[in-house]
Amino acid sequence: MSIRVGVIGTGVMGADHVHNLHFTVSGATVSVVADLDQDRAVSVASAVGARWVTDPLELINDADVDAVVIASHDSTHADLSLAAIEGGKPVLCEKPLAVTAQDCRRVVAAENPESPLVSVGFMRRFDPGYVALKAETHSGRIGDPLIVHCSSRTVSTYPGGRSESTVTNSAIHELDIVPWILNSPVVAASWHCGRSSSLVTDRQDPQVIMLRTADGVLTTVEIFLNARYGYDTRCEVVGEIGAARLAEPVVIHTDTDRSHSYGYAADWIPRFAESYRRQLHEWIDALSTGRPSTLATAADGLQANLVAAAVIKSMHSEGETVSVESIGDVSRGLFDGFQG
Repeated sequence: MSIRVGVIGTGVMGADHVHNLHFTVSGATVSVVADLDQDRAVSVASAVGARWVTDPLELINDADVDAVVIASHDSTHADLSLAAIEGGKPVLCEKPLAVTAQDCRRVVAAENPESPLVSVGFMRRFDPGYVALKAETHSGRIGDPLIVHCSSRTVSTYPGGRSESTVTNSAIHELDIVPWILNSPVVAASWHCGRSSSLVTDRQDPQVIMLRTADGVLTTVEIFLNARYGYDTRCEVVGEIGAARLAEPVVIHTDTDRSHSYGYAADWIPRFAESYRRQLHEWIDALSTGRPSTLATAADGLQANLVAAAVIKSMHSEGETVSVESIGDVSRGLFDGFQG
């Protein structure tokens, strides 16, 4: 039996989800697509033979929708997730689960811990490189991890953002993947900046974030959204007797004019295309078989957002180190400790 999926949001990410669900994920059918932009909704829906609506709540309550993908604006994620929970429909919500920790708490509190419905799209957990890096970190070959270095650089960012949105929308990936790699939650964070790019006027860019996990490992995170040269994500774990790092996935290397080179992707879609496909496959397969999925949970979304809240507090406190609130203190007892 095919899972009938409704997709909310038909921007770059939503349209990519529709394409993957229709063409590459077995056991799934895109039945309804929703977007406030009617022309965009019509275009994406017609490409896969789906119906379209402009009201996301109409999609959630549609009898032809078994499960929901939320790929609309970040500010809509919490309320739409709550609507899906109320309707009893599984939902895959793109990161972040919400813009604020308070809204994340609302979603976590609404979940039934025995049969949770919300998954969060932290797709790096399905990236072959990150999966291998986590395995290597715990293999014993590099010894106990001591330091993690991460950087995330993009060509340019959409105008109108702020320094805070760099954290909640972009750095949120590192705030999830670092504790996932280490199997240890972030307990303290600080935010730092120096000279900002002259090409950026709406935010501090780049930013540097320092994280300390409960196991004592220190992590540096560089976020540079207007690096111009390409989409470039790096992560290295330094251990007591060795180090392991991601290798940039490329199709070809070019040798010409006494130089050796390879090209960078223009955005995240080519770099993490396989991760998105694997995540959707896992989500649909878990729904089809009735087993728990391995996707990030609403509690994981809250955990990352609590770290983001500490980072933003540090941002407005001259870079002081801020303790991260424990998820066990804020989730009404539904979840205990670190999930993941």
